[in-house]
Amino acid sequence: MFKKAVEAKSHQRLSGADRKKLKRTVRDRFPAASDADIDALFPPKAEITVAKFQNRVHVYAVEGGFPMFFDVDGRGTEIYPTVFALWKVPDLLPVFMLKGGEVSRFIIGGADLMFPGISVPVEGLPSFLAGETWAVKVPGNPAPIAVGATTMSSTEALKAGLRGKALRITHHYHDILWQVLLEVESVEGHYVPNAGFFEDVVFEDPALLQSGQASDSCEGSTDVSNGQRNGDDNIEVGENVDVTDVFDEANHASSSSKQIDVDNATAEEIIGGVGDLKVTDNVLSEDLNVQHTLSTEDVDALLDKCLLQALHTTIKDKDLPMPGSTLWANHVLPCRPSGITLDIKKSSHKKLSKWLQAKSSMGLISVKEDKYKKEVMLLSVNRNNVEYSSFKPEKRQVEKNDQISDRAANESRSNKVLDVAEIYKPSVHVNPIFASVGADTGNLYSASEATDIVFKYVEKENLVKPTDRSIVVLDPILCDALFKGAIKKGSRYPTEIHKKDLGAAFISRMQPHHIVTRGSESVVRKGALKAIQILTERRQGNKKVTKLSGMESFLIDAEALASELQKKFACSTSVTELPGKKGHEVLVQGGVIDDLAKHLIEQYGIPKRYIEVLDKTRR
Repeated sequence: MFKKAVEAKSHQRLSGADRKKLKRTVRDRFPAASDADIDALFPPKAEITVAKFQNRVHVYAVEGGFPMFFDVDGRGTEIYPTVFALWKVPDLLPVFMLKGGEVSRFIIGGADLMFPGISVPVEGLPSFLAGETWAVKVPGNPAPIAVGATTMSSTEALKAGLRGKALRITHHYHDILWQVLLEVESVEGHYVPNAGFFEDVVFEDPALLQSGQASDSCEGSTDVSNGQRNGDDNIEVGENVDVTDVFDEANHASSSSKQIDVDNATAEEIIGGVGDLKVTDNVLSEDLNVQHTLSTEDVDALLDKCLLQALHTTIKDKDLPMPGSTLWANHVLPCRPSGITLDIKKSSHKKLSKWLQAKSSMGLISVKEDKYKKEVMLLSVNRNNVEYSSFKPEKRQVEKNDQISDRAANESRSNKVLDVAEIYKPSVHVNPIFASVGADTGNLYSASEATDIVFKYVEKENLVKPTDRSIVVLDPILCDALFKGAIKKGSRYPTEIHKKDLGAAFISRMQPHHIVTRGSESVVRKGALKAIQILTERRQGNKKVTKLSGMESFLIDAEALASELQKKFACSTSVTELPGKKGHEVLVQGGVIDDLAKHLIEQYGIPKRYIEVLDKTRR
């Protein structure tokens, strides 16, 4: 699930109603969770954010903290807790225990869990159904390392002799969700959730984990000398290693150091004790201490510098308005110096919204709070401001990233080029005409190609009236093709037809299809192409909402479009399934019916004839 990096389309806070809905979903899906467990995962007064990714995955987190749950399809039907959540509430899920720590290296490497790797209890294999959510643990370590869904029931597993795949892993320790979102959420330092329970379990600094210079508390094999591993994945044992026990942060300063001689230790001994050990790097520890000593004034200055760097290099006027969370995650954070963690909570402003409003009062930027999402939106940048003009941006990698993103945006726009064509398939009525001229009745034809077929038949059978070259005389085959079944009983069949009416009459007897092409993607569907419907109506409180449906016919993803409209119109959007129909409906807060239609025409190339507009608020 999180093997490859995927860009987040949007970051936003959940409304009160959505927070309640999320908690209900978690309670329903994980009945073992008590109210105290839910409060531990989602504190009552804490804001909850959702990050929506291009692969439809939604990740839910406490604002400023670790991600707690992720939804595979964004619909709430396949929601899983993260490893972080299982550290806080270890009894949230039933657990498969591995036979040994050596198996964990494969799980952390991205492999699914196989039945031969599971330690079956003395009382026998526990009962489970296919599709249930289970966690994975290593012997001697109470912290789960992975979560996934069962591929078969326990009855089926016993029939198969406990062979094959047991658990399809959706998220594991040290995958992309672990590494990337820690940085996005500005997590720094050591984090020991529920330290009283996990006082012997190591939770490494995310920065150390990402650099590959710290030990993995859950992996089956660990680098314990100079961080080197040979081609056979054997452990190289060198000199003595400094190790420390990790306790609660309040007692971290008083934790004692230990010296362990691992010269002759076997892999099994190292794995067995890995839950009690932590390898430290002196250089990295010194760097972290430097970060922790940053004063509030230093953090404020660093924030301002990163913002100005972003305004000069990555933020373009065409991207505005922009949500504050997007500004922070995609522009401000990437501009911070290498090795420095930027945390808004350690500044004098404490909150992102207050910091942006402070910069707005100074005239550098213009912001506005979205009353629906309760999020500050960046509306414009005052590039004539003294602070802006006096700042000299650094030539850093971020500029190259900006060029890459611009190129990707241009490629994305080129992929939005739309080509719509109406095509037709021969029906039983016109099949004899196609067969007579040697045309394939299984192919699809454009209107002009189908017209050429019927006129080719007219020329072959010499059906043009000699006295009037604009009239075609109907023989029995052509007459049946055009009128059989369409003429009422008792009525006389026509004996001739004008040439200008022949093509349209012939096409009307064929099966309509349409082909839609956007970039490299193309699809052929039966029937006539249906138009996009845009509707504006009033809701309770005299508020306008705009509904959009039918975008799938033009190869437009509803989730991606909703995210795009949210940024363009600086308003709240949502996506729901159409009841009883295939497809989705995008709901946009506000009366943006004209602007929305214009956006579809200009950005997606939708022809005007395929857009139906109805404004109920003007009645």
